[in-house]
Amino acid sequence: MLEPPKEGLALDVRDRSREQALEGQVPPAPRQWLGERARYRLFLSMLLLPTAVVMLAVVAFPFLYNVLVSFSNMNIYTLRSWHLIGPQQYVAVFREPAVWAVFGKTIVWTLVNVAFHVALGVFLAVVLHQKFVRGKPIWRVLLVLPWAVPSTISALTWRGMFNYEYGAVNLLITKVLRAPPIEWLTSPFEAFLAVILTNIWMGFPFMMVVALGGLQSIPQELYEAADVDGATAWQKFRTITAPLLKPVMVPAITLGVVWTFNNVNVVWLVTNGGEPNDQTHILVSYVYEAAFFMYRFGWAAALSMVIFALLFTFTQVFLNRTKATESVY
Repeated sequence: MLEPPKEGLALDVRDRSREQALEGQVPPAPRQWLGERARYRLFLSMLLLPTAVVMLAVVAFPFLYNVLVSFSNMNIYTLRSWHLIGPQQYVAVFREPAVWAVFGKTIVWTLVNVAFHVALGVFLAVVLHQKFVRGKPIWRVLLVLPWAVPSTISALTWRGMFNYEYGAVNLLITKVLRAPPIEWLTSPFEAFLAVILTNIWMGFPFMMVVALGGLQSIPQELYEAADVDGATAWQKFRTITAPLLKPVMVPAITLGVVWTFNNVNVVWLVTNGGEPNDQTHILVSYVYEAAFFMYRFGWAAALSMVIFALLFTFTQVFLNRTKATESVY
């Protein structure tokens, strides 16, 4: 039988343990620490599991299925008997002349819209940031409204405003400018211009809000030092405002390019599906028409994967070239 520890030895052990605990030298027991860590990881995994399942269901599976369909001959005639045919759909995409024409319009559509979004957004943000502007909260609410209103409602409203006989745009042209009305929705160029004007009106508030948040983070002392040096308003914008807004605006511009490139709602609703004669399509609306009106599912899936590759490549190259993640200080 084991003898109980002597009283003096027990007191000595307790004294040493108390001193080590007071000095912070007693580490937790290894087994207990590993158990708590394992339980913590299990708890985090259980929290992330619903999100992972949802992402797998709504993102990963449709994406992988679209990749599979892009290598198939699926259409209205082979809907129940489709099979894989290799990269033939991709070859058909690049061989179709209409795709290149629509691609050119998409580039123009994206560049013009994003340029006006950024220019108007930054300009209005700089104006609202000035101290002499009164009623800033009211102006901010009014300028954010085009972005806050659902895009479907805005697009249909602008379609009515571009009506040849009763639209507000032509009424202003005839009554104020004393000019003849414009056939906005029946001529290819005017219809495409109408879509661009609509999207510019709907998109600049986002850039304005982002730029306004970036301006509020710029130290005021930098502008005071520039005033002491006698810098002009343009010099302060070029040397202080623009460089310090870059880390904020570059990701916003990247998002703006992706959103505008894929903005099918405005094009489809304002022009009623690419009218006149499919002359106002961009790539995403062309994919939508090919899939759900011409039932070329395999071909449409291949074109959608080409669009994804274009946007993914642009995002990576643009962020790396602009060094958006580097600090400006």
